[in-house]
Amino acid sequence: MRSSSSSACAHLPLVLAGVAWLLIATLSPGMTLTYKLGGTVLGAILGAYGPRSSSATWSKRARSHPEGAADALDLLVICAEAGLSLDGALTRVAREIAPASPELADELGLTAIELGFLPNRTEALRNLQKRVDMASVRGVVNTLAQTERYGTPLAASLRVLTAEFRDARMMRAEEKAGRCRRR
Repeated sequence: MRSSSSSACAHLPLVLAGVAWLLIATLSPGMTLTYKLGGTVLGAILGAYGPRSSSATWSKRARSHPEGAADALDLLVICAEAGLSLDGALTRVAREIAPASPELADELGLTAIELGFLPNRTEALRNLQKRVDMASVRGVVNTLAQTERYGTPLAASLRVLTAEFRDARMMRAEEKAGRCRRR
């Protein structure tokens, strides 16, 4: 599947150059050949470098999520214990975490909106998992999907997940401290 997407990206400069040529030719037929060629070259350049820059932006966004994921989960537990629904809890967490982690806040806000309008709520959670490919988000999504499916209390499920994440974080910190002591 990866090769088909990379071959599509290989053809993108030609496609955008052709689209640019057609747009310029139809929208302004009196334009000189020099301007038409310049617009075509600009379309080709956009097709060649556009996907790379957007890919770099998305990888930067993906790297910035871990910083706020633990805090977001803690806030989600508090909101669920306060009695908010999953939609309301995600909306509240997105609003509260926005200054510290705007990328994660955007993703959580989008998920809250999707939960409101998609007929299958699990699909909205899976969309979050596709957009943010992190182990911690996969764990949260799986827990939330099981909560939706089996009707278990949201706060209790999230509390267990939070304890597991804290334990894993503590183990990573201890490993890092052990490596530093050996040096």
